[in-house]
Amino acid sequence: MKAFMDKEFLLSSGTAKTLYHDFAEHMPILDYHCHINPQEIFENRRFDNITQVWLGGDHYKWRQMRSNGVDEAYITGNGTDREKFQAWAETMPKLIGNPLYHWSHLELRNYFGFQGYLNGDTAEEVWNLCNSKLQENSMTVRDLIKQSNVTLICTTDDPADTLEWHQKLAEDKTFDVQVLPAWRPDKAMGIEKPAFAAYMNVLSQVSGVKITTFAALKEALKKRMEFFASMGCRVSDHGLEYVMYVPAKEAELDAILAKGLEGQAISKEEERKFKTAFMLFSARQYNRMGWIMQIHYGCKRDNNAYMFKKLGADTGFDCISSYTPSAQTADFLNALSTNNEIPKTILYSLNPNDNAAIGTIIGCFQEGFPGKIQQGCAWWFNDHKAGMTEQMVSLANLGCFGNFIGMLTDSRSFLSYTRHEYFRRILCDILGSWVENGEYPDDRKALETLVKDICYNNAVRYFGFKLDEVN
Repeated sequence: MKAFMDKEFLLSSGTAKTLYHDFAEHMPILDYHCHINPQEIFENRRFDNITQVWLGGDHYKWRQMRSNGVDEAYITGNGTDREKFQAWAETMPKLIGNPLYHWSHLELRNYFGFQGYLNGDTAEEVWNLCNSKLQENSMTVRDLIKQSNVTLICTTDDPADTLEWHQKLAEDKTFDVQVLPAWRPDKAMGIEKPAFAAYMNVLSQVSGVKITTFAALKEALKKRMEFFASMGCRVSDHGLEYVMYVPAKEAELDAILAKGLEGQAISKEEERKFKTAFMLFSARQYNRMGWIMQIHYGCKRDNNAYMFKKLGADTGFDCISSYTPSAQTADFLNALSTNNEIPKTILYSLNPNDNAAIGTIIGCFQEGFPGKIQQGCAWWFNDHKAGMTEQMVSLANLGCFGNFIGMLTDSRSFLSYTRHEYFRRILCDILGSWVENGEYPDDRKALETLVKDICYNNAVRYFGFKLDEVN
């Protein structure tokens, strides 16, 4: 029997162990998509206790605590931080097979030196150990980032954002990790949302463009894109129900926008036409500016009306959508290809059934750059061992796996960089199994290149950030 999460964790062959320890283990991290707060980085926040850094805002953990019958007072409510930590610790033993069990113990080991396992009985020991460690000078936000060997971070930012904290970080010469904004215009595209009209007023004010027509909206967005570009932005991100293609004429778009500005109800057909035009415009702009377009789709958000009314969005009540028509994804990219206007694009579906469809779609539009159109890594509900394995094997079966840009963090926690270790161990185990099974030669030079590229170097090349590759 193997020891619990020892140094060979998830590495089932000699080749896998060699690939991980010799090539993957010490590679840097390019965090090209996350949700951490740039203000906390600039102010170099220090956390008072493990609950603040571990459970604050972490809807992954909240979902499992609810599944274990924990009262909401000890999840998002007014329970004390110690009580919330105890509730999480008592939930942990039941999470066998869940990546949270692995991630949590990797974080306890890598950042706090705890070699045991967390449960209700060990909670007091872990609480005291972690809280004592968090008071050390090496445990501020910036130190956690540096300890994790992160070279660059892309946050997630609204077009109306002032980006003041990014500006301050850029001017701060005491911190050498780049922290860049990423363009996330979901509010500008959410014409069906009740808050759309109010948001358009805000966007009009910050852009200096009165938004009354679709042309004016595009002009306002262009101005904000130019501002983001001046702050180092090279990456966009969109959250969609699915990648849609329902074209419409400009007059229709003006009429739909007018309804949205007046707070009138928007039909599904009108929503799809507006979002199709919005995405086509955005993609063409990204192509012109040399930005990367990320599209996350396949999520049905804000289920459980009672809890949504009580807690709001991003609190753990989203699920996988089964409606992700791949033909429209191809049609959308095809419309851009007519005039060679497809930017570098990363497609992430929350539905693992879409893996093969994405793998075949991206193969239709690869030109001009190795891996120009990417299938993104296993995302959200899929970033567990089985999901990561399934995504990587599918991509390898259908595409050029050696050009894959690897893992992102997609987290609000400064301890979540262990997800990259988790991914890299699984990657090396997959590659090692193919070598051990005679499906790929034991060519250590080629394997070293594959591992280092997928872990880091491919992302450096793909995004074009001012970073050195690791040889």
